[in-house]
Amino acid sequence: MSSLRVMESMNRLLIFLKIVTVLLPVGCTRPRKETAMGAAPDLARATVALRSAYAAFNRGDVDAAVEPFDAQIEWTEPAEFPGGGTYHGREAVKRYLARSRCSWAEGSSEPERFITAGNRVVVFVHVRARSRGSNEWNEVRLADVYTIRDGQPVEMRAFADRNEALRWAGVKDPNP
Repeated sequence: MSSLRVMESMNRLLIFLKIVTVLLPVGCTRPRKETAMGAAPDLARATVALRSAYAAFNRGDVDAAVEPFDAQIEWTEPAEFPGGGTYHGREAVKRYLARSRCSWAEGSSEPERFITAGNRVVVFVHVRARSRGSNEWNEVRLADVYTIRDGQPVEMRAFADRNEALRWAGVKDPNP
């Protein structure tokens, strides 16, 4: 009789352990504030917003182009770019972009590729523009790097050299 009780106790213990093994990971997992997976939706949302911003800029709608940016965005253009320097805030960026765009008779700033790295989005951009009073087209391929916080661009740095942009953003392999 005692061996029967021992067997019943062992079976109960095994059932209990199976239940604990299945339920423990579910019951003890707390949601995390930020994980690599949690950052992905923010970067995806930011990438969609950036595509819209480039499209708005190309159609001359500077208000719509700056709308996705954080109100306190820091925007840095290389010194060798016309109007190069650092601009603070959405309104300052809007003025800079409007000045840049108004010097074109026609042109576009087309994003060719979006690369995410940590909390940054690197955008390879092909700029093709003709200045007012000129028949000559100018083309340049550059990179814009956006730092994303809570799904919004809070910083942008432009680079004339795409490889420099990738290094600055911490991209190990742009061709995964």
